Amino acid sequence: MRDRVKGLLVFYFCLFIIAYCLTPSAFAEKVYIDITSPGMKKLPVAVQNFTGGKEISDIIKDDLNFTGLFDCIDDAAQIERPDQPFNPNSWKGLGVELAVKGRVITGKGLTVVVSAYDVSSAAEVLRKEYSGSSDLLRPLAHSIANDIYKTLTGQQGIFRTKIAYVKNSELYVMDWDGQRSYGLGIRGGILLSPRWSPDGTKLLYSAERNRSWDIYALDMGTMKEKNIVRLGGLNMSGNFFPNNREFVFSSSKDGKSNIHVGDISNMKGWKLVSSPWIDVSPSVSPDGNHILFVSNRSGSPQIYIANNDGNGVRRLTFEGSYNTSPAWSSKGDRIVFVRMIGGKNQIFVIKPDSSGLTQLTDRGNNEEPSFSPDGRHITFTSDRDGAKGIYLMRITGEDPKRITTKGIKATGPNWSP
Repeated sequence: MRDRVKGLLVFYFCLFIIAYCLTPSAFAEKVYIDITSPGMKKLPVAVQNFTGGKEISDIIKDDLNFTGLFDCIDDAAQIERPDQPFNPNSWKGLGVELAVKGRVITGKGLTVVVSAYDVSSAAEVLRKEYSGSSDLLRPLAHSIANDIYKTLTGQQGIFRTKIAYVKNSELYVMDWDGQRSYGLGIRGGILLSPRWSPDGTKLLYSAERNRSWDIYALDMGTMKEKNIVRLGGLNMSGNFFPNNREFVFSSSKDGKSNIHVGDISNMKGWKLVSSPWIDVSPSVSPDGNHILFVSNRSGSPQIYIANNDGNGVRRLTFEGSYNTSPAWSSKGDRIVFVRMIGGKNQIFVIKPDSSGLTQLTDRGNNEEPSFSPDGRHITFTSDRDGAKGIYLMRITGEDPKRITTKGIKATGPNWSP
């Protein structure tokens, strides 16, 4: 089992899909939609059914539609057949900005030739050939979606990312959309809080084994686990610094919980925030300059920010009597956290200066939020449909979607870089 998982992961991190550019310039300089504009409207695009492989084009449509940025035109509304040459006049009346055609060739593996056309200029702005084994159809489709997304926005897509989580006391990894889930063979009495390193090569997590709460790191290339914090007391992992080596964690080894920094390369660590209060749930900012943590120093659990040397502590949240589980967006411009309201946990976002507070959820208990790499989506745990499962939603709270199987308990999601 471990050998199979190891092989899959090594293959994934070694770029298992080969994409060949067939034109001197794969992407047009034009940006079709400004994703930072607050008043933007959905951009009409057409992804036609790929000849010889409709499943691939359906996955691409699902990827693009979930972003909330695009309106993929229904097949029934399309005048031009997928096997016909591109004609801009077939699309102008529908308001389509970009039309995508594809052809799938099957043999020993899969080969997909994709072209995207700017309707207004009639120019072919993307042409690529993608190759991969037949069992990697979904990652191949996600790669195509990423390239289309970049053509339209000028930004990198998230469709090749992963989510780590816990199911049945075992670490699991799945595609961002909940598909291709598999266990990593790492189990414990209790497993909590998996966290990706910024380079995606390691997972950091807490586990209770033999009545000891320790912190472990899993090398995703070798699938070797290393116990990196064993101090006595309760040791709970935070996340990594940008150097992929140092990390933050909380420890009650001295009888009260304080914030510490550890180093997986030499097993050394030091206390970062020390106080007579309970300080837990640390989270390092993307630039490594600040630390979020939860403390009861004001009388109830609230979120605080400190410099990376532990100084300059200031309070972030001032409302509610229970705020916890803070996490940074990839740009450091937003913080997502959990607040208890009426006995239920709900997810909020806020800016680092305490402005822009927005509630995102209002059904069931919603916990353990984590931002997508582009900062436009959040994964979280919720019991709104019964057993706890993993969900996705946009940063606005719109279109929440369960991505793990209903009825099976899944918790602790963390989005990969």
